[in-house]
Parts: sequence; C-alpha cells; structure tokens
Amino acid sequence: MAIKITDECINCGACEPECPNNAIYEGAVDWKASEGTSLKGNVTLPSGKNVDADAPQEPISDEVYFIVADKCTECKGFHEEPQCAAVCPVDCCVPDEDHLETEEGLLAKKAFLHGEA
Repeated sequence: MAIKITDECINCGACEPECPNNAIYEGAVDWKASEGTSLKGNVTLPSGKNVDADAPQEPISDEVYFIVADKCTECKGFHEEPQCAAVCPVDCCVPDEDHLETEEGLLAKKAFLHGEA
C-alpha cells in the first residue's frame, strides 16, 4: 500500500527530500506526474487517471504535506523501508489503507515511473 501523511503533520518538511519518486508535496502546492520520474506526455497513472505528465495537478491537501499515491512505491526498489516514515519526527507517515498494493505492484509502479518497464 502507499503511504499517507496524517493531519498530525507539523509541516517540518523532513520527508519531502527523502522521497525517491518525488511523491511528497507541501500542502496547497500543485504536483506533476513528471517531477522525479521519467513520465512524459499523456500517461495513465496506476489509479487509471489520464494526465499530461507536465500538467499541474490539484493539491491533495491544503493544510499539510501530502503524498501522491500514484507516485508512492513505499521506497520499494530503493530502500528497505519508506524513508518518509523513517525521518518523520511525529510518526505521521503511515500506510494508506485506501491504496492497498502488493510488493510486486509497488515494484511495477517503480518501473513504470522510472521507465524501466
């Protein structure tokens, strides 16, 4: 499953630079599928949403940092554990039960995001 940031987030920003997929954004900031990935042009994200990889997408949260589930691989293929959770001082980076995924699915998502498929 992907990771999510709960509303206990203190907006310290420690998690953002740790994400190898650039899936973490500051609250109220637009995000792009292309940021931190090799995605280009029109793509279908793992959720089935069709987007222009370079087009700004609406923020998921206006209050706290957020994780784009379509870009989160729980750091599979990069690290042994999710780096956002490892560095979070208030333990607000937790499994997102709304986005259940297998390890194989997370590795396939990594390959999709980074042109390894």
